[in-house]
Amino acid sequence: MKSAKHKVLHPVAGRPMLLHLLSSIAELDPERQVVVVGAGRDQVEAAVAGTGAVIAVQEHQLGTGHAVAQAHDALAGFAGDILILYGDVPLVRPETMRAMLDRLNLGDELRAVVLGFRPEDAGAYGRIITNGQGIIGKMVEYKDADAAERAVTLCNSGLMAVRSTDLFVLLDKIGNNNAAGEYYLPDIIMLPGTQSAVIETEAWEVAGVNSRAEQAVIEAAWQDRRRSEAMRDGATLIAPETVFFAYDTALGRDVVIEPNVVFGPSVTVADNVVIRAFSHLEGATIGTGAEIGPYARLRPGAKIGAKAKVGNFVEVKKAELGEGAKVNHLSYIGDASIGTGANIGAGTITCNYDGFFKYKTEIGAGAFIGSNSALVAPVKIGEGAIVGAGSVVTQEVEADALCLVRPVQEGKPGWAARFRAKMQARKAAK
Repeated sequence: MKSAKHKVLHPVAGRPMLLHLLSSIAELDPERQVVVVGAGRDQVEAAVAGTGAVIAVQEHQLGTGHAVAQAHDALAGFAGDILILYGDVPLVRPETMRAMLDRLNLGDELRAVVLGFRPEDAGAYGRIITNGQGIIGKMVEYKDADAAERAVTLCNSGLMAVRSTDLFVLLDKIGNNNAAGEYYLPDIIMLPGTQSAVIETEAWEVAGVNSRAEQAVIEAAWQDRRRSEAMRDGATLIAPETVFFAYDTALGRDVVIEPNVVFGPSVTVADNVVIRAFSHLEGATIGTGAEIGPYARLRPGAKIGAKAKVGNFVEVKKAELGEGAKVNHLSYIGDASIGTGANIGAGTITCNYDGFFKYKTEIGAGAFIGSNSALVAPVKIGEGAIVGAGSVVTQEVEADALCLVRPVQEGKPGWAARFRAKMQARKAAK
């Protein structure tokens, strides 16, 4: 990855790959979760804090079998089924994990279940040779395979289900007599004794990440599925390929999303919302029937009420807009509450920061803020009050009051014509 960040912490849809996987695992309600890590332990340990996972360290990278063996102490006393997964293979579904466990316990005394797939290009993946009924006859790494074995299209994802009573006994029996001199996890399948089975899934689900380019491929695959899911569930995406969701984006029905909209984490959108083109949303809650954009930015803490309007080139941060409130253009609303039906004119700024602390602006229901006004927080504008255009408001405005903070307009008849004549004469003289 050419990065100071641990590979499994690089994000897909705004969430580290490892946390995608742990979230899916959580749906199985596991008794224990063990994350085996080599370098970068501190980063991974911090990332999984609160998930229930414990860390096991592989001091020397001697292969996948050796890595799994490092979980022995963390699984001491555990009697159950073990799923072996990979932190850089983030898209495995809970349904697939359950299918592996179900096959392991089907009743035909299997040693293990391996998850296989058939990619368009089998490349250097390890191969799985079966008896045609899903029972594994041989598993072989590509570098150790002969020509006939390399011609097989069923590939090994590396993911496996095995009983705790068998796993570490089997790992003790494998060697490293192979081209890489490593202890391969798949070798436990080929030890004498009980047979193992393979189940298959689609290639996208077990795609791994070893580079920035592969990360982009995984991101694209995730986004494609999420867009399809959104449309299937009742949202309209005008140009689906230009909309990007986060892992936790929640959409209501009859939502319309125009082109080039980006969702960051923690966005919830109610029914009948329109999100217009080129808007960016993160950490925001949008009420029923609201309209956002185009070119709007909703930052964390933005709460947009039902039928409210946030228009073009408007930024909202840690602020609540009441039902039907309007901020139509060219405004910054930060650390504020905007009452029901209030109208915020173009160019209005809530001046919420003095270089040290943030302060709140409160605007009452039905208030009207004229264009190009600066509201210097902390300040309150009462219900139904009107603030004249161009005002700099520093004190409370009472309900239904008019606030004007600007010099008296002065007019000088003919001044402009005299000025132009003077300047033109001066220019001609030069």
